[in-house]
Amino acid sequence: MTNPPLISIITVTYNAESTIERTLQSVEQQTHPRIEHVIIDGCSTDHTMSHVQRYVERNGDKKHLIRVVREPDNGLYDAMNKGIQQATGDYLVFLNAGDKLHEDTTLEQIAQKADWQRDRVNYAVLYGETDLVDNEGRFLRHRRLEAPEALNSKSFRSGMLVCHQSFYVRTDLAKATPYNLSYRYSADYDWCIRIMQRAEKRRLRFLNTHLILTDYLSEGMTTQNHRRSLIERLRLMAHHYGWPTAIAEHLWFVVRAILKR
Repeated sequence: MTNPPLISIITVTYNAESTIERTLQSVEQQTHPRIEHVIIDGCSTDHTMSHVQRYVERNGDKKHLIRVVREPDNGLYDAMNKGIQQATGDYLVFLNAGDKLHEDTTLEQIAQKADWQRDRVNYAVLYGETDLVDNEGRFLRHRRLEAPEALNSKSFRSGMLVCHQSFYVRTDLAKATPYNLSYRYSADYDWCIRIMQRAEKRRLRFLNTHLILTDYLSEGMTTQNHRRSLIERLRLMAHHYGWPTAIAEHLWFVVRAILKR
């Protein structure tokens, strides 16, 4: 690959001293030659920024481009919008504190799969699978929901089949599609759907990389607020797919949860 894509990794942090180092090292160790790491910190009061500062110093040879923004925000999704505004890469993805790229070669493999070229219309979304890890970064299990072979905007009627951290978006599409801040827990679900809808209107393609892309920290904000998240997601799903589909799918979520006990 003569001119590989610049990939922007966006990391949003707030008081993440116990998990941020794993994420920083994951990006630092990537073999892909063109990486921009955008770090948006909501004025952490712990030692998060000490880790970030050491990371910046280690990058003194300019291996990666690092942008750090430290300022108050109006919540997670507002901070993520700030990350999108800062990103200058060809593709972007969110990798928050505690998450890591699955292998040191993950970004290199993604770029090879995409066969990215500056002078043509490239894939709108690159996507793949996700593993779940605990607070120590230890493998728990493969994510139950699997990425569909062929992704489209209707795929998420059955839930968020692709983890947000394994959903790489062309940056021009992301900048045209900010997160809807009226959603507190599920704006990422809504954002992915709207990204795909926008891409389909432009007849852009999606690529299943068939790779495990991310080790995802399972105890995120949505997991901690599971009931409220489900209620919000029901409303969101009804907005995109209609109330009959939303109710039917959520009844299946309940049945599935009971069967797992």
